[in-house]
Amino acid sequence: MSKTHSYKLVLLGESAVGKSSITLRFVRNEFTESQEPTIGAAFLARNITCQDYTVRFEIWDTAGQERYHSLAPMYYRGAPAAVVVYDVTDRNSYEKAKKWVQQLKEEQRETTTIALAGNKRDLPNHKVTIQEAQEYAVAEGLIFHETSALSNYGITELFKELADKLPKKSSALVADGGMTKLLDDDNSGGCGC
Repeated sequence: MSKTHSYKLVLLGESAVGKSSITLRFVRNEFTESQEPTIGAAFLARNITCQDYTVRFEIWDTAGQERYHSLAPMYYRGAPAAVVVYDVTDRNSYEKAKKWVQQLKEEQRETTTIALAGNKRDLPNHKVTIQEAQEYAVAEGLIFHETSALSNYGITELFKELADKLPKKSSALVADGGMTKLLDDDNSGGCGC
């Protein structure tokens, strides 16, 4: 019998940083050059198989446009995992990503495992160095990865590290002969993905 740990995960960040592209690359292994802006939020899901169980990410990809920012708390409320995305070629998106991190920490009271993703690594003219972002991530206790949805760089590693870091004190869904029931898991370590 294989356990499945199901986690709500939300992607936050400014418009055009690549949240939807990261999500589509992770869930469907697809990349589209002309990605339409997300309106409100989009929902996708994907499982990652670990050593002796599966992690199911229920992913909410939120809109980055300013007019949708007030809706974000509705999506990240109760989420044990979040990925805050910035564009490595856009300094402003990095500064706003830091604000998203602070908002999550204040409103979620440290209950959310947060990853910071510097997307568009494949592009030249980086305005945010990997060293600067890593130092910030370490200081804030964040997972950090540079990614490229275009080249599929760092995407799987980002989600695997999240799966490994999520606390196992949350409820787990266990498949039992076609039936699904809710069980409380212990505080065991990561999944070793």
